[in-house]
Amino acid sequence: QVQLVESGGGLVQAGGSLRLSCAASGRTFSSYAMGWFRRPPGKERECVAAISWSGASTYYADSVKGRFTISRDNAKNTVYLQMNSLKPEDTAVYYCAGKYGGSYAYTAIDVYHYWGQGTQVTVSS
Repeated sequence: QVQLVESGGGLVQAGGSLRLSCAASGRTFSSYAMGWFRRPPGKERECVAAISWSGASTYYADSVKGRFTISRDNAKNTVYLQMNSLKPEDTAVYYCAGKYGGSYAYTAIDVYHYWGQGTQVTVSS
């Protein structure tokens, strides 16, 4: 069993930056592929970034490429999402998710076993 807790959300002006963190409990974090998803107001949840257990494989949605960076520190059981050049359309609830046995950067919602509670990111224009 893994518990995921996100932090780092908040209100920021367009062009600003935030770093989201997702702390995981459990001793097998290094075996999990991790993903960051978001749900904008009135829209479906979407994958914005994902990373394999080793960090060797990453994925970014086209809408965030060049602005967001996903990384992980397996020694700290934490995955990060650095968000730069934020835009109002990045406003959403951001969730981290974990999949046991993750050799790839997975993007499908239904392959993930564990989810955090979400953290709100609001970008003002």
